[in-house]
Amino acid sequence: MIMFLVFSFLGDFSSVLFSNPLMGNLSSLFYCISYFSLAYAAVSRIRIFNIDRVVAISLLLVFSINAYLMYQLFLVLQIKIPDANEVAIFGVKGIALMALAFMAFATYLSKDSRASILFLSTALCFVFADVLYYISNYYVYHYTFVVLEKTLHLLGLFFLFNYIIEYNRKRKKRLVLGNTSTNEHIVI
Repeated sequence: MIMFLVFSFLGDFSSVLFSNPLMGNLSSLFYCISYFSLAYAAVSRIRIFNIDRVVAISLLLVFSINAYLMYQLFLVLQIKIPDANEVAIFGVKGIALMALAFMAFATYLSKDSRASILFLSTALCFVFADVLYYISNYYVYHYTFVVLEKTLHLLGLFFLFNYIIEYNRKRKKRLVLGNTSTNEHIVI
């Protein structure tokens, strides 16, 4: 989670303070790394999937639809954006966001808990904020899109911090319960 926060901060910092196109690409790269690190953190926390057939089919369906929509957006942006590096960064960032959303959805379907709902909300906020960023920069610029994008990004950070608090609360509870159960087995 620390890696996500560091790279997200660097992405925010470079996008706010510098208007150079190179720094815009660097900002997108920082966001991309932060999304990959968050997806990696989600993968490392999932222990064993108990996925039945219906859940697997719905995961595959959602992933396929998401991949198709990202591919279509990639094709359109390839025409709209003259810089090939920016298009490539969009593609990698899209893959990172798809991985993040897929892991969040899989976590939600395998463990229907408050923490999984918070993580899914985080992922969805980041995905929609990124889509609004590209809409406002390359299609229709309107200040409401920009405000909504920034609001969704902040809301995603809010959900992420609540997810971290909830995850640590559950972990602490498991540790305390584990310690008390081992203490009960000690015979004096």
